[in-house]
Amino acid sequence: WEFNGSFYQPSAFLMMGIPGLEALHPWISIPFCALYLSALLGNCVILFIIRRTPSLHEPMYYFLCMLALTDLGLALCTLPTTLGLFWFGVRRIGFDACLTQMYFIHILSFIESSVLLAMAFDRFMAISHPLRHPAILTRSTVLKIGLAIVLRGVLSLLPIPFLLKRLTYCGRTELSHSFCFHPDIMNLACADIKVNVFYGMIVLLSTVGTDFVFIVLSYILIIRTVVSLTTREECLKALNTCVSHICAVLVFFIPMIGLSMIHRFGKNVPPLVNTLVAYTYLIIPPALNPVIYSIKSTHIREALLRALCRKRG
Repeated sequence: WEFNGSFYQPSAFLMMGIPGLEALHPWISIPFCALYLSALLGNCVILFIIRRTPSLHEPMYYFLCMLALTDLGLALCTLPTTLGLFWFGVRRIGFDACLTQMYFIHILSFIESSVLLAMAFDRFMAISHPLRHPAILTRSTVLKIGLAIVLRGVLSLLPIPFLLKRLTYCGRTELSHSFCFHPDIMNLACADIKVNVFYGMIVLLSTVGTDFVFIVLSYILIIRTVVSLTTREECLKALNTCVSHICAVLVFFIPMIGLSMIHRFGKNVPPLVNTLVAYTYLIIPPALNPVIYSIKSTHIREALLRALCRKRG
């Protein structure tokens, strides 16, 4: 402990695996390894295929590259502490290291939310205004959108580590997960955390909450456009281009909203439920998104098959 008058700050926190199943952690690590391997390999393959295939150099696939990079970052943020805990029983994480991990986890989560919004806008433009789509979403515009997304996440979350460092912690050092999460750290403090709670809610609602609302509005406008199409085949073709994105949105937002609700209002929720929702939120989307897009996107699937055939040849 670091002592300075009445100010206490732990030198480290203790991470928690899956409560009640500590003896099974080596076996539980097997599906986690499979998910991390899927996330790392799948997203690297997506990036490689898009980079090597000129026909995929379009706004939709540029945004998919951003999503893949974000998913890679999320997987790499939680992999060392999660597998370190399951394999070697390493529970201790330094205070500053924990704040750093927390900062990057939240930044990447916010970036993923914003990228999903950009992808929804791309689908809206492609379906509702197909003639204007190439002129509006040029390569430079997509790059500017990407930079704006990153700056938005970095700047909006910049005060969070400093707000946590100013708090006094009094004895409890056990986190609820095998990674560091803002509400989890905040609830270990014995000081007034109203500023942290208020700022966290404001940032969450003004970023992820706003993104979700605009994604829903985008799909309302897309459905209006699709309904006006003359033939059933055109309707199905237009909607089919959105299936992968809809799946990615659901896989990301449902666990995120659930985890936020549990941390703020679920005081009586069993720890096992809290843990499973947290792992679903941070590990499942990076592992599933490459699979979803590889299965549903004909262009990516064909490019992947061509690449495999060239290697075999």
